[in-house]
Amino acid sequence: MPAKSPSPKSSAAPAGRRVIKKYPNRRLYDTNTSTYITLGEIKQLVMDSQDFVVTDAKSGEDLTRSMLLQIILEAEAAGAPMFSEAVLANIIRFYGHAMQGFMGKYLESHVQSFMDMQSQLGDSKKGVSPEIWSQFMQVQPPMMQNMLGAYVQQSQSMLGQMQEQVQKQTEQMLGALGIKK
Repeated sequence: MPAKSPSPKSSAAPAGRRVIKKYPNRRLYDTNTSTYITLGEIKQLVMDSQDFVVTDAKSGEDLTRSMLLQIILEAEAAGAPMFSEAVLANIIRFYGHAMQGFMGKYLESHVQSFMDMQSQLGDSKKGVSPEIWSQFMQVQPPMMQNMLGAYVQQSQSMLGQMQEQVQKQTEQMLGALGIKK
């Protein structure tokens, strides 16, 4: 059954970026293909590294993060979760904390480092299963140590930045209270 085309609206997305509009009835409309799509198809766009934005059809509000979080929530509930309760609780504790911005950057840089390392070892699209990945990791300690060197350096750099920020904030707070270091 062909999808009905909703009333056109201008989008603020950059040229070449796929625009998905979310309607009040919770349907998702891909303006690139002029069809309604599912959350699973949005997940496939992510897996295919396609650039897209999800907007509210009425207000134009960017809903991309919300959609990505929904995909993660469904994946976490569907089977073997990636995040333990302890990890989730610790992430929640960083909201509103002075280090919230650094935590986001820290996680982003480390996930990207892991993705870079994975692509160097072999693309999952080429048939590297979790079992093969696990076996490879067990027999490659020297190689992994070399590859993880950059990762460790990046971690140390980020930790240093975090420590500097905490020190500056502490000094500012003590200065505001009239206490000098």
